Amino acid sequence: MRAPFAGQRAYMYGQAPGIVEGEERLPWRGRAGQTLRRWLELDEDAFYATFFCASVTRCYPGRAASGRGDRTPTPREQDLCRFWRDWELELLRPLLVVAVGGLAIKRLLGRGDMTECIGCRFELDGIPVVPLPHPSGASSWPNLPANKARLESALALVHDELARLE
Repeated sequence: MRAPFAGQRAYMYGQAPGIVEGEERLPWRGRAGQTLRRWLELDEDAFYATFFCASVTRCYPGRAASGRGDRTPTPREQDLCRFWRDWELELLRPLLVVAVGGLAIKRLLGRGDMTECIGCRFELDGIPVVPLPHPSGASSWPNLPANKARLESALALVHDELARLE
C-alpha cells in the first residue's frame, strides 16, 4: 500500500470508524468496507491509493442500544470533529468527495433525505460531491428494489469522476 496522502486525489467521508477499523488502524476494513470496495470495483491497494478516508467523528462510538449496528454519534460529538474535516479539505484540496451514508451526507451537504441525494452530483466549494448509501449490513436502503437504480447511478457518477481525475 502507498503511504498516506501520496496520490490520493479523492476524499471518502463516512460516519465513524467501526470496531474492526479501531483494531486494524485502517479505515473501511470491516464488512462495510469490503462491500464499498466491491461497489467501487477497487481492490484494497487501489482504494487506499485513491481515497483519503475520513469520518464525521474520529472515534468508534460503540454499539447501538438496539444491538443493530453502531451507535450514531451525538450532535455534540459530530460538532467536536467538524474542525478536522474542514482542515483536511483545506489541506488536501481533493478533486472529488464521496459522502457515504445519511449522517455524512447531512453533515457535508446539509441534506437530510438520503434517497433524494443518491444518484445526484453536488458541488462543495467547486469540488464534486457524490453521495452513496452506507454499505453496512445494518442499512437496508441499498437492498430495497426501488433504490438499486439510484445506487447504480451514484456508482456510475463516482466512476466517471475518478476517470476524469486520471
